[in-house]
Amino acid sequence: MSNTTKAYLAFFFICIAWGTTYLAIRVAVLHYPPFLFAGLRQLIAGGLLAAISYFIFKKADISKATVKHNMLVGLLMITLGNGVVSYAEKYIPSGVAALICSMMPMNAVLINVFASKEEKMNHLIAIGMILAFCGVGLIFRDNLADLANPAYLAGMIAIYIATAFWAYGSIINRKHTVKVNPFFNSGMQLGFGGLFLTILSPFVDNFNNFEPFQIDAMQAMVYLIVIGTLAFIAYMFALKVLPVGFVTSYAYVNPLVAVILGYLVLDEKLTWYTALAFCGIVTGVYLVNRGYRLEKKKLAAQTLKTDT
Repeated sequence: MSNTTKAYLAFFFICIAWGTTYLAIRVAVLHYPPFLFAGLRQLIAGGLLAAISYFIFKKADISKATVKHNMLVGLLMITLGNGVVSYAEKYIPSGVAALICSMMPMNAVLINVFASKEEKMNHLIAIGMILAFCGVGLIFRDNLADLANPAYLAGMIAIYIATAFWAYGSIINRKHTVKVNPFFNSGMQLGFGGLFLTILSPFVDNFNNFEPFQIDAMQAMVYLIVIGTLAFIAYMFALKVLPVGFVTSYAYVNPLVAVILGYLVLDEKLTWYTALAFCGIVTGVYLVNRGYRLEKKKLAAQTLKTDT
């Protein structure tokens, strides 16, 4: 089997596996304090990934600059990103969480556009933003009765804030490329993020309904550690073989998987508003990314013309 075929299989695995994680998180946080759960999950996953990658490659970059970088990325992406998503899923359905999280690539583009004077807005980015936010508006419209619950509303807002932190962490991570055993560095990011979540847990979590040995929650924990880590490795492999634009399109499939699973397994509400919200958000994110890539090509062409 060629590497290209393996990469396509890895991509298919990513699309399905990361879509199922929203359901697993939802199941777990019904029995675990969300920050504690997310912290333990990431600590274990990070430790395993770092240990396995070091055993295989026999090298790692543990310089002060690299450790500080991984601490910052872990704080942004894992603690304030994944950890806040886990908190929010205690109060909102997994499908709704996945739909809002699918806006993460759009947030990354918007941060780049507004943070850089060289990168500009165009009509595709503007139309995409409008469509995506209309999709989010449909989610709110479909859950008007639930919005009377302050915890539900806070959960939806928290999810969006978490996607912004994840996007910002992703941008920072790209600016500090580590060629020495990148899997070990990813393990450090997961580990640091999990450590910060565990430290925060006593201050923000409610332990009243903590059921540490509830079988569904324990199975969800194991599933997320194993499948989440395997999916990350598959993602890194696919990025090496296939075009980045193609691989990152997993973000358009994950929410569909999560919405369907939430409906089938947890009996979460699925309406025409949900379907329209999915179409609006996914189309909007696609247009924003497409517009951003066009602007990057224009900038590259202008730079080349200036140099010549």
